[in-house]
Amino acid sequence: MASNQNQASYHAGETKARTEVTVATKQKAGETAEATKQKAGQATEATKQKAGETAEATKQKAAEKTEMAKQKAAETTEAAKQKASETAQYTKESAVAGKDKTGSVLQQAGETVVNAVVGAKDAVANTLGMGGDNATKDTTTGATTKDTTTTTTRNH
Repeated sequence: MASNQNQASYHAGETKARTEVTVATKQKAGETAEATKQKAGQATEATKQKAGETAEATKQKAAEKTEMAKQKAAETTEAAKQKASETAQYTKESAVAGKDKTGSVLQQAGETVVNAVVGAKDAVANTLGMGGDNATKDTTTGATTKDTTTTTTRNH
């Protein structure tokens, strides 16, 4: 019987050892699962943080590009305004110059007409024998000129 008792004692020891190993394995598995959970949580948190940083960097880059585009648009608008102003000034100056030139041409034309009328009047007066002293006034200079034509008569 001693051997049955030894055998039972051996089996009991073996069962106890197996139980202790199972408990230890379960405990180790629980610790491993907990550690895995913590690492997964940390990885998730790190991923969220990295995604947030990337989103912030992207947002900042977009804001910078938007600001640069606004600045470029403002510069382009200012350049267009300047060019339009210069064009308007040139057009105004050209119109004034054209007006002055037109006035000068009209004045010259008027003087030419006046001189032609005076010349025609004198020619008609001379033809009719009403030339008088043939004094004419130059309307462009204001000088008076006298026509000194002499007539020679022959005695027969």
